[in-house]
Amino acid sequence: MKLPGHDAIARDPAEHHTTHRIKLPQRVVERPLRQVTRRLAMALLVLALTTFIVWVDRSGYHDNSDSRVDFLDATYYATVTLSTTGYGDIVPYSDSARLTNILLITPLRVLFLIILVGTTLEVLTERTREEWRLSRWRSNLREHTVVVGFGTKGRSAIQTVRATGLKPEQIVVVDPSAKVIDAATAEGFAGVVGDATRSDVLLRAEVQRARQIIIATQRDDTAVLVALTARQLNRGAKIVAAVREEENAPLLRQSGADAVITSASAAGRLLGLSVLSPSAGMVMEDLIQQGTGLDLVERPVIKAEVGRGVRETDDLVVSVVRGHRVLGYDDPAVGKLQLTDRLITIVRATPTAVVAPDVKPLRRD
Repeated sequence: MKLPGHDAIARDPAEHHTTHRIKLPQRVVERPLRQVTRRLAMALLVLALTTFIVWVDRSGYHDNSDSRVDFLDATYYATVTLSTTGYGDIVPYSDSARLTNILLITPLRVLFLIILVGTTLEVLTERTREEWRLSRWRSNLREHTVVVGFGTKGRSAIQTVRATGLKPEQIVVVDPSAKVIDAATAEGFAGVVGDATRSDVLLRAEVQRARQIIIATQRDDTAVLVALTARQLNRGAKIVAAVREEENAPLLRQSGADAVITSASAAGRLLGLSVLSPSAGMVMEDLIQQGTGLDLVERPVIKAEVGRGVRETDDLVVSVVRGHRVLGYDDPAVGKLQLTDRLITIVRATPTAVVAPDVKPLRRD
């Protein structure tokens, strides 16, 4: 398979200006029209309060036109004072009026200005809050799952790992499309907009501290480059990837993937099995849907099972993991179970699947 360079990887041209951005799940934001209405009401309330204060103490004010201050004059004075225009045609001359201006009118003028520039202040506050959230997110993110690609395969993989009890805040989605990342954040996942073949993008997803990485890209060459980059940044993470063509699976394993799923071949085998036996196809479909019906799980051998045969255990064992080998339940090499073995068993799924730390659900894509 010929691998193109990073610049040759297909990307949406509209996304060139939106790369390398981190998006956290958004909280419910008040509608803009409602915000404007609320601020307008507050400004009118401040204006009305200032007018009332001036009108009550109107005897302490002097109008250059007729030397008398009525309600209209009080409203006019409040308006030009709060807006800091101050024409000087109406002025406070008594001590009480001047003291009122110092203690009440001036704070109300400041409040009025804050309301007027509230949009700018809110933007700055929101930006500061977002930076704080991002910093906190980075410091708390440990042993998480990075999912590259949020298409059908990526969504299904997330649904499977979430069925085991993984929280949404422990999942980071990486995709070059800003619209796709918006969809991911809407579901409660953190997202990074960018090309996952670039190390700086994966570093923004904190891949160096990830526990597992799921590569579900649309192209096999992209998957290979992502696997190479991710393995270089994180030597200990478990990397699983999906490819379209079976001939590319060995190359992806050489690139650092621990497990490779050929999506087209897997779907074809399930179709063939369903043709031969629809019931068997339904059972297999049930097994690959984590959290419903029957589940495939990987668990350690307990002390009571050491020295026994595979068929002497209480669970339905289908394979034994010994070292780096996966042995069938009927393989003569299995012999007696050892304490370091791990068993792949079929168990009944619980309504709320919470898997113990030493039990690993099998990942399927």
